[in-house]
Amino acid sequence: MERIVCLVIGYIFGLFQTGYLYGKAHHVDIRKRGSGNAGTTNALRTMGWKAGAVTFLGDCFKCVFAVVVVHLLFAKNYGDILPLLSMYAGMGAVLGHNYPFYMHFKGGKGIAATAGLLVSTTNVWMVLICLVSFVLIVGVTRYVSLGSLAVVIIYLIEIIVYGKMGGFGMQGAHLMEMYIIQQRLDQMIQLQVQRLTSVQLMKQITILVIQQECAHIWMQVFQYQPQRLQQLVHR
Repeated sequence: MERIVCLVIGYIFGLFQTGYLYGKAHHVDIRKRGSGNAGTTNALRTMGWKAGAVTFLGDCFKCVFAVVVVHLLFAKNYGDILPLLSMYAGMGAVLGHNYPFYMHFKGGKGIAATAGLLVSTTNVWMVLICLVSFVLIVGVTRYVSLGSLAVVIIYLIEIIVYGKMGGFGMQGAHLMEMYIIQQRLDQMIQLQVQRLTSVQLMKQITILVIQQECAHIWMQVFQYQPQRLQQLVHR
């Protein structure tokens, strides 16, 4: 249940559409300008660098705030899996950012929100690696979307490596669940780039949530014993 609560907390924070609200404050509907996307890139292109900076920071920190709330609520009783719950909050924030219900599920691409998750769940070196990678890729290719997709993949690799090094203080099934969450997060961003229809989108989100709940139940049934799971797989 705590996982669902964290997901909902993240989604609520994710509903704060910085680019859309900034545009409305300046009598501009960002959904009718440029690509129609409510994210940082379109805000930058259609309303200038100030709008782009405000949109990026707002979308980034709403994910950070969601993680902070989760820490305040669950640190005492679920301190051992707090990084995992933070990841659920981050996923919820990206969902809220990408698919806000009051905007007919048409928001941003989730890059800035994912940046907020990166800042709130890793260390400064991992942030710098992603930042440098993004700047280099965009600088060479001139494609922001390519740089963004590359960064979320790098972030997934960093999460796995950092987890294996004991950086999150979790082991076994909880750590594996965290890897799965981040992998699903990558998929969500790719889905947004592909611009699926609302029906396809809700189908994918429903499948994602069901898969995560089934994975959690599976882990509980086998009492968090990865070796036993491996034995069953190899039979």
